[in-house]
Amino acid sequence: MWIPPECKDPVLFHYPTRKSVGYFGAIRLRDGKLAHQREPKAFNADTFWTFMKKLRKISCHSGRRVLVLCDNARYHHAKLHVAWRENRSSQFALLFLPPYSPNLNPIERVWKLTRRLATHNRYFESINQVADAVDSLFKCWQKPNKTLSMLCAII
Repeated sequence: MWIPPECKDPVLFHYPTRKSVGYFGAIRLRDGKLAHQREPKAFNADTFWTFMKKLRKISCHSGRRVLVLCDNARYHHAKLHVAWRENRSSQFALLFLPPYSPNLNPIERVWKLTRRLATHNRYFESINQVADAVDSLFKCWQKPNKTLSMLCAII
């Protein structure tokens, strides 16, 4: 693949005709409740920190310690939010999965089901229609639900 010289990070390069929409997401394993945030820009330390603060705010009501399973993306380990994470580690902590093991992360199953139910074999005239289809599915999953609970069950 040819990458233009002005693009320093090949991972962020998309062909002009290729559009995408991204989401941060977390699933509560005990009941299948989904928390998500659409990310129109890039996935980076700042946007991940915003999602973590949102996730902590909606999950702190239970009084239980929250463990968030994460892969080893660079922005999960960013220095920007290390102090914030350490100050809250008794109530809210990140648990990093071994490298190259996406099959261990329950949210990956949710992403796969989302693509199957919301986007596969469908025509969308714009990227906004894709986002609307995904958002409407996620709206159903914002409350505890059996579908995601069973999908992400640890057997």
